[in-house]
Amino acid sequence: MNQNTDFIPFALPSIEKEEEEAVLRVLRSGWLTTGKETLAFEKEFASYTGASHALAVNSATAGLHLTMEAMGIGPGDVVIVPTYTFTATAEVIRYCGADPWFVDMGETSWNMDPQKVSDTIASLKKKGRSLKGIMPVHIGGDPEFLKDLHSLAVQNELFLVEDAAHCFPVETEQGYVGTYTDAGVYSFYANKTITTGEGGMIAVKNPELARRMEIMRLHGIDRPAWDRYTSQKASWEYDIVAPGFKYNMTDISAAIGRVQLSKAKDLMHKRQRLVASYLEALSDLDFLELPLWKNEHAWHLFLIKIKTEKLSIGRNRFIEELQEAGIGTSVHYKPLHMMSYYKERYNLSNGNFPLAENAFQRVISLPLFPDMSEEQLQRVCHTIKSIGAVHRIRETAGCG
Repeated sequence: MNQNTDFIPFALPSIEKEEEEAVLRVLRSGWLTTGKETLAFEKEFASYTGASHALAVNSATAGLHLTMEAMGIGPGDVVIVPTYTFTATAEVIRYCGADPWFVDMGETSWNMDPQKVSDTIASLKKKGRSLKGIMPVHIGGDPEFLKDLHSLAVQNELFLVEDAAHCFPVETEQGYVGTYTDAGVYSFYANKTITTGEGGMIAVKNPELARRMEIMRLHGIDRPAWDRYTSQKASWEYDIVAPGFKYNMTDISAAIGRVQLSKAKDLMHKRQRLVASYLEALSDLDFLELPLWKNEHAWHLFLIKIKTEKLSIGRNRFIEELQEAGIGTSVHYKPLHMMSYYKERYNLSNGNFPLAENAFQRVISLPLFPDMSEEQLQRVCHTIKSIGAVHRIRETAGCG
């Protein structure tokens, strides 16, 4: 393929004048760290989603860690997670000295299979393991199986914490994803539906858990920084009630987030329209496996699978030719049980989770971002068709 200098990125944040003005407002205010902007962002997010409590943090990873710590997860405990996810889902459990227990994806879904989760719960109980909870991930923005997993958690007296990094702002009949289980943690990383550059939000029901997270996100100090420096009580009069962390969100990030929050549904709808165009343009290609259209889907990612048996090249070479044509892509995800740390610590090997491994060998994440033009999308589709045409394995007629 010929190199195209008009590069189409895999992801690009949608930042406009309003976000720029919000940042300038904070810069000129003289208060840059956690303060009134962050408090406002939390209140607006809780109002928007109906969350009982919303706590802003500097990353979704930090939010997940705070949630596990507040839940009392510790050495000897086990939390069920998908193997098909980013490492943050599992590593926060290790931060607490506990163990993630991996489960494969579904036959027709990117998400953790509820039946496999049910079987795992039974197996862990039989082994006498201290199973405490389930942490599903809504891969690509699809909350499929959430209701089933919630039921399993309730039936087995386990917590259910959603790694909802991909799934804002999706509503189901139960409410916004992340708000009606024990806790949900959202990501505002640069490629998410709304962004603060780096950042995240925790939605949690229990006020005691919310208070613990609030304290632990800033060094275990019993008074927030904004209170310490704006109240009449001396700023240095505070207590350390626990060895906390440094997970607070800055007002600069929160100011961007407040603007982005006001556009959240519009940004998601732009993604949905692009996905509809992708599905229409690629539907006749028999060497691709496409996702099914769903309304209850954030479409953070547009994941396709290459049917490698129909092509003379593999997934990696397919990506290289897209790159040579000026098109950015990614791969979500290499399963965690295939990563050195988890493989060695838990004595795992290739073949343990066959559906996740098969998906990884064939998946490509195509460019998808709110300001992507129809022309860019059609160029991606045309390039995919061209690569497929060049490398298509031709079926030959028999000689009989």
